[in-house]
Amino acid sequence: MSKKLVIVESPTKAKTISGYLGSDYAVEASVGHIRDLPQKGQAIDIPNKFEPKWEVKNKEQVSKIRKLLKTADSLYLATDLDREGEAISVHLFQEFWNEINKNSIPVYRLRTPEITKTAIQAAVDDAVPWIVGLDSSEIPEEVKPVFEAYLARRILDRLYGFELSPVLWRIISKGLSAGRVQSVATRLVVEREQDRMRFNSAEYLDLDVELVTKETETFKASLTEMNGNRIATSKNFDETGQVTTDQVVILNRTQAEELTRDFTGSSLKAVSVTKKPLTRRPPAPFTTSTFTQAANSRLNMSPSIAMNAAQNLYQKGYITYMRTDSSTVSSEGLGASRSIIEERFGGRYLLDSPRFYAAKKGVKTQEAHEAIRPSGRPFKTPEQVAKEVSPAEAKVYEMIWQRTVASQMPDYVGETTKVLLEPADNNETQLVFTASGTVVVELGFRKIWNQETNEENIDDSETTLPGLQESDEVVIKEIISKERETKPPNRFSEATLIKELEDRGIGRPSTFASTVKTIQDRDYVWKKGSALVPTLAAFAVTELLKTHFPKLIDFDFTKNMESDLDAIADGEVNWQDMLSDFYFGTDDGEDSGIHDKVTNRLGDIDGKAVSTISLGKHPTTGETVNASYGKFGPYVQTGEITRSIPDDIPPDELTVEKAIEFLDAPTERYLGDDPETELPIVVKSGRFGPYVSLGRPPEPLKRSPELLALSALGLHRKEIKVALNYLRLANGSIDEKTTRQIINIPKREGLGKGTLDKISDFGNKSNTEFLAALQNADEAGIKGKALESIKSFLRVKKKLEKLSPEGPAVVVEAALTASLRKELVANDENRSENLDALIEALHGFSTEEISGVDAVTNVIDQLESLKSVEDGPKPKMASLFQTMTPERITFEEAQELLSLPRTVGVDPQDQGTITVHNGRFGPYLRKELPSSEEDSENNGSVDTRSLDNEEMLLTVTLEECLILLSQPKKFGRRGPKPPLAQYGKDPESGKEITLREGKFGLYVSDGEYNASLRRGDSPETLTEGRAQELLAERRLQGPAKKKKSR
Repeated sequence: MSKKLVIVESPTKAKTISGYLGSDYAVEASVGHIRDLPQKGQAIDIPNKFEPKWEVKNKEQVSKIRKLLKTADSLYLATDLDREGEAISVHLFQEFWNEINKNSIPVYRLRTPEITKTAIQAAVDDAVPWIVGLDSSEIPEEVKPVFEAYLARRILDRLYGFELSPVLWRIISKGLSAGRVQSVATRLVVEREQDRMRFNSAEYLDLDVELVTKETETFKASLTEMNGNRIATSKNFDETGQVTTDQVVILNRTQAEELTRDFTGSSLKAVSVTKKPLTRRPPAPFTTSTFTQAANSRLNMSPSIAMNAAQNLYQKGYITYMRTDSSTVSSEGLGASRSIIEERFGGRYLLDSPRFYAAKKGVKTQEAHEAIRPSGRPFKTPEQVAKEVSPAEAKVYEMIWQRTVASQMPDYVGETTKVLLEPADNNETQLVFTASGTVVVELGFRKIWNQETNEENIDDSETTLPGLQESDEVVIKEIISKERETKPPNRFSEATLIKELEDRGIGRPSTFASTVKTIQDRDYVWKKGSALVPTLAAFAVTELLKTHFPKLIDFDFTKNMESDLDAIADGEVNWQDMLSDFYFGTDDGEDSGIHDKVTNRLGDIDGKAVSTISLGKHPTTGETVNASYGKFGPYVQTGEITRSIPDDIPPDELTVEKAIEFLDAPTERYLGDDPETELPIVVKSGRFGPYVSLGRPPEPLKRSPELLALSALGLHRKEIKVALNYLRLANGSIDEKTTRQIINIPKREGLGKGTLDKISDFGNKSNTEFLAALQNADEAGIKGKALESIKSFLRVKKKLEKLSPEGPAVVVEAALTASLRKELVANDENRSENLDALIEALHGFSTEEISGVDAVTNVIDQLESLKSVEDGPKPKMASLFQTMTPERITFEEAQELLSLPRTVGVDPQDQGTITVHNGRFGPYLRKELPSSEEDSENNGSVDTRSLDNEEMLLTVTLEECLILLSQPKKFGRRGPKPPLAQYGKDPESGKEITLREGKFGLYVSDGEYNASLRRGDSPETLTEGRAQELLAERRLQGPAKKKKSR
């Protein structure tokens, strides 16, 4: 039996719509886009007019729809109303063109702003037919401009990313990416952080008084003027901490104490009482932007979580379409709102006529569907909906319901009173105090919608003042002075960043939430509370783009690209021409295009420069202190000294003082001395994570700038080592091993191993050093060419000794004869440059004696000190458990870690020794049988078992080990480890949230979903709300894909 086939994009929407249509309809989901650009490769045929190379996604679902089309007598494409929805419909139309054409299936585009029975049936009746052409790539004329705008945006973003991202990989670090809107959003966050870094706070005082009337009523006032000048507030200081006007007084501590002493208990007289009406209009119904802002401030929901909840509510038929920049409400929605107001609050709260909201002045709505509101008529109450949806969706629905209804309620009306008071008695110090208050006259829309102070910058505070008249006197009961300091500009939150993007015309309602999520997922931004903090990677990328590709990250350029896309959707601009101008440049030559910019400017980019922030000068050395981002992450540097920066340090806290803390810190914390060895136990941070150490290596040598330059050359290089050993020869501080190494460089005849051994034996017998024995080689029986070669070597030594007073550079330059250079360089130009650099570095050392030590000896001593540190003994070390931190580990815990591997005991049956170890794949126990002549089969055999967690390494008993050994080995995935902490029940699943330790680190889980802790999260700072947020964000991605069975 043939049916009418309706295709939507999600299973939830399909389920809702199928309930509204009869048995004549079959409703199926495409599950998002059925076509997309492949993840690998550019997939754009640029010479062929930017033709995209689509690939089919979810082939199983495509086959299912193809099968349904065989029995369909008509096809309704009921995807969403925005460009993405139109694109899904076009892709469906093109993919199934053969079936549609072959079976002459009529195709209709079904559009509806809400999913209710009435709206769906009306949409079916009003569905627009699409004409089937002769070509499968043909786009229906009715939707062609909108689809071309989608094409242009999709290809534009792919070209932007594929041209610029490789630049970031090559210049800064692998794994970075650029995006048309993403990079601009990152720039906003970075520049706000730069504002904070430039900011210098200023300190000031304000002074409040508690006043008492004759009727014993109390209220507060603030000192606002003194001797004709206003008291300074935060508004009177600039970002450098300087006062911006000379018309204010900065109140200091001494003045505050004098005023407190002189005026406490005195009288003030009201010299002015001013009353003004106050009116507040209800905010407009939600657009996508205002919705995400309100969800963030009221419900503490991230934009992605809020939009997901709204999407589910829309698909289930509870609200209208949620991606919109229009605040218009349909007549049906207005009528439903007015009915609720009359029924719930009475005629007093019902306006004479509906209230309408205009779009922002100068702003053209692009996704101008109806505002977000409850669907249908009458609206379902929040109480009804709460029984049918998840807790998060219930909260979102209630907020939308309240906002929609409040928009049709009367204004909030109040009266503000401002009272100016001066001392009743004449005084040399002229003071003015100000008290302000508000009295509610009509509550209006605030009966249902209490405005948040961080939404739309409205002050919701209400203070009631006594009914003062001019000349009334009051008594100062108490004077309170408070120290204040100016604050840097607030960081963006997710909601305020979306508002900023919207105000600048960058992005669209359908992309705001995904943009904010993307810059977090790609580690350009992390959350500290609700604030968005940029990483140094974000600084590096932003600086590179601003310096070398300024137009591509310009706010107006990005806004204009959105306007170009809108013009394509309106049929005013050809999409391929727009892409050509972007990629190749304009015909007038004003813009060279992204391809030419990347190709021709790559060699001009200094990766170090764009990745470095100068923090200031080191107060001791005078060297610049920098924060940089490199291939292994962020670090601070001065000279050649570098230290990694912890993940949770915001850039505005990276001062010179903080950097010096990192640079000077020995990267360790002393815990105490081991009672057995008397060696110190310290906790350190290493390349592979934190660890404890029994004993410490020698303190890192504080290198002079000259030694820093010398060691930077690479003292391990053969040519450098040989040249410096000749310096040791001139100094006489050379041992036998080193002399043997250089005596045949360059090659000298007759000085083989036998000859040198003979010299060594002679020295041992005569109790002389090897070098002294060389000088008496004839007495050792050395003759002929060998003796001549030794004399030649000693002549070189004598020559270098004479040059020593002239400094180490002169000595090494003289030692590097043509023959020696030839042998050391061996046709490798880099080695020759290294030797030149060595001489240059040695010129940096003084040629004068220092504390009675000549210049050459001074260099040798510094090199020996450096070598002794690097070759020193290595202490015993043990990694910290994943649940431990360097800041919190105790001396006792460190001792336990250093005791590993731990001997638990001996198996009484076979005398096997049982030990516990922390291995590469986790903690385990090991039993090794003793060697036995009687039992050769089991002689020294080993058996192992995994332990559930690292803590068992310290607590497991012999009995528990024996039980584990008695059980068969478990191969594959082990069971879950016990939780480390609990955070209450998840509002969505209703299950307990736990913190657990996994193979890839710490994560939270409710038993259904697991979410890894992110940058800035730790067991110490994790809260119940943050744990819920991590799980909610993970839940958006859907269940983990099951591995295919082999």
